[in-house]
Amino acid sequence: MGHTWIKLSVLYLVIGISVGLFMSYTIQLNWAAGHAHVNVVGWLSTLGIGTVLSIYPHLAENGLGTATFWLYHIGVPLFLFSTFFVQVNPGVAHIFTFIGGPMFLAAIILFGVNLFLNLKEEDVQKYKRVH
Repeated sequence: MGHTWIKLSVLYLVIGISVGLFMSYTIQLNWAAGHAHVNVVGWLSTLGIGTVLSIYPHLAENGLGTATFWLYHIGVPLFLFSTFFVQVNPGVAHIFTFIGGPMFLAAIILFGVNLFLNLKEEDVQKYKRVH
């Protein structure tokens, strides 16, 4: 599952760079918040989770891992859409923020709970011995 997260992170990286180039070419800097959120929330957060799950794949193979995946990959696009749509229609955009944002937060909380409950010292030591 970690490889899927990493592949999805590259999509966010391409979107983030594309928005940055668009802003640069058009001098429409009002998209900066969306650009930053795509790069940090979309690319870096997704990449970080994917890296952890690649090193400790058992964390993706339980109910918490599955719930994290779906909450994250539904909530984050909704949330990121709102960071751009707020420039077009702020009243409507916040609906996406209020749906996607809590889904994203819940996913991160579940990821943390999964780490605390299911990542043991012996997992870390086993990884160190192999690498």
